[in-house]
Amino acid sequence: MEFVTQILRWIHFLAGITWIGLLYYFNFVQTPFFGETDPAVRSGAIQKLVPRALWWFRWGAMFTFLAGILMYLYEWVRQADVFFVSPYGVSITVGGVLGILMFLNVWLIIWPCQKVVIASAAQVAQGGQAIPEAAGRARRAALASRTNTLFSIPMLFFMGASRHYPSLVGQPSGNAVATLFIIVAILIAAIELNCLVGTQGATKKPLDSVSGTLWAGFLFWLVLILLFEIIL
Repeated sequence: MEFVTQILRWIHFLAGITWIGLLYYFNFVQTPFFGETDPAVRSGAIQKLVPRALWWFRWGAMFTFLAGILMYLYEWVRQADVFFVSPYGVSITVGGVLGILMFLNVWLIIWPCQKVVIASAAQVAQGGQAIPEAAGRARRAALASRTNTLFSIPMLFFMGASRHYPSLVGQPSGNAVATLFIIVAILIAAIELNCLVGTQGATKKPLDSVSGTLWAGFLFWLVLILLFEIIL
């Protein structure tokens, strides 16, 4: 089992680097470039570049999730009743919830919306009309992508903390852990709800800019760290 879990961890790392690397590429490089380039260049990139990048992006997310959830379930079974009060269990659960939501955003929001955007660009390039809902789908995908970027900052911290920062958690009581999980779940749900039903006015700041998204991500990380320190 040690060999199996190491292989799963290796897959998790490789796929995760691919996934998060492309997430940052989309947000930090491609989106600003599309905002500055000519429509013809943008259309060509949407038809030829974006589908390739999205293939690696979504399957990177899939293999990251599958390898991660198998490792999580193995550790849960192995540690039995003490899992959710162990330093590893608390940290990896917080990081894992963020990662699972990011995975769901990729497959249930970003990819379906981007398929419409790509199809619309192809129709226009062939002399047809743009798909009417393409602009709205593009914004929905962008909002989900910015949300994932925000989530990725604390997610990566708590994933690493599960193995390398055990003193973050110590030896908490079950009631303290339950309180922490409830508060963290409410905060995460509020951010995700903004991704799912937010309107243009409600989400203009901070997720309309890369800098705003980063500041929000680091602020959210700081809030979670303070909750860990106060409650645990």
